[in-house]
Amino acid sequence: MLVIGIAGTGLTAQERDWLQHDAVAGVILFTRNFASRAQVAELSAAIRQTAPRPQLVCVDQEGGRVQRFRDGYSALPPLEVFGRQYAQDPQAALAAAEEHAWLMASEVQASGVDLSFAPVVDLARGNRAIGDRAFAADPQVVAEFTRAYVRGMHSVGMPATIKHFPGHGTVLEDTHFDDAVDPRTLDVLRAEDLVPFAAGIEAGADAVMMGHVRYPAVAPEPAGYSPFWIQQILRGDVSNGGLGFRGVVFSDDIGMAAAFSAGGIKSRIDDHLDAGCDVVLVCAPKLVEESLKAVEGRALNTAALIGLIGRGALGWDGLLADGRYSAAQARLARNQQGNA
Repeated sequence: MLVIGIAGTGLTAQERDWLQHDAVAGVILFTRNFASRAQVAELSAAIRQTAPRPQLVCVDQEGGRVQRFRDGYSALPPLEVFGRQYAQDPQAALAAAEEHAWLMASEVQASGVDLSFAPVVDLARGNRAIGDRAFAADPQVVAEFTRAYVRGMHSVGMPATIKHFPGHGTVLEDTHFDDAVDPRTLDVLRAEDLVPFAAGIEAGADAVMMGHVRYPAVAPEPAGYSPFWIQQILRGDVSNGGLGFRGVVFSDDIGMAAAFSAGGIKSRIDDHLDAGCDVVLVCAPKLVEESLKAVEGRALNTAALIGLIGRGALGWDGLLADGRYSAAQARLARNQQGNA
C-alpha cells in the first residue's frame, strides 16, 4: 500500500483520481498543505469523502524544526529539551515529555488528522538529519522517554510510530541527501540503538518506520529494503532474537537520496514491500503517478492500516474547552523558559 503526498492546501482533480486507486491507503501532510486549523480539518475531511475506502491522514508533528502545523498550534520544543532536563530531574523530564506527547496528539487529532509519525527514538549521537529531534545519547534514557511518549500519545487515543528503525542517530550522513552506512555489528546495535525500539514495542507502539541506513556487517541492503531487519529482527520471535513486533511497518520516504540504491521507483516500492514493509511513503507528488503504475497487479494488504485510523478526537471546540489543554500549554511554556 501507499501513503502519498499532495501538492497544496486542497485536492486537485488529479489527486482526487489518485485517491480512487486501490493501492492508496492514506495521505501525508506537510507545511505546503497547511494554511490554518480550519483548512487542515477541511482537507482531511475532503480526503476521506473523496476516497472509496478509509484513508489514514498523517503528518510529522514532532516539535522543534519538524512541526508542519504552526499557526494556531502550540510551539512544541524539540525532544532534546527533555534530555537536557533529565540530567537535572529525571522524573520531571519524563512527565514533561509525556505531556508533550499528549498536547501534540490532542492538537493533531483535533484537526481531523489520525496520527503524527512520532516519537523519534534514534540516539542523539551527531546525525545531521536527527540532531535535536532525539531525546538523548544514552540508550537506556531514550528507552525511558520512549515509554513515556508512547504512553502520552495513547492517552489521547493516537497510535505511536517509533522511528527510524533500527537506529539512524549514530551514522553522520543525512539520508535525505546522501547514502548512509553504519559499520557496527548486530551485537553493538542490540546493546545500543535497538534498546529504545524494544522499549517502545513493549510499551505497545502501533507502528515502526524504517530507516534508509545500510548496516553492511548485518545485511547488504538498507534496512527498509532488508528482509533480515524487518522479518528476522523487527518481527522475529523474541525467543529467536527478534523484537516480536506485530504492528504496521512503514518505509521512510522513497524520494530520499538514500532510497535510490534500489533503483527506479518500481524497484524501490517492490523491494520495500518484498522485504516486509506494509506501507510505502511516497511524499513527493511528482512520484505518485509512477508509483501507482508500479503497484499494478500486486496483492496488497488493504486492511493493515484500519487500526490506525480515527481512534477519536475532541475537535478544536472540545479541546479548547478542556482544562487540561490550557494547563498543559502553560506548563510547556514554563518548562521551555526553565530550559532556555
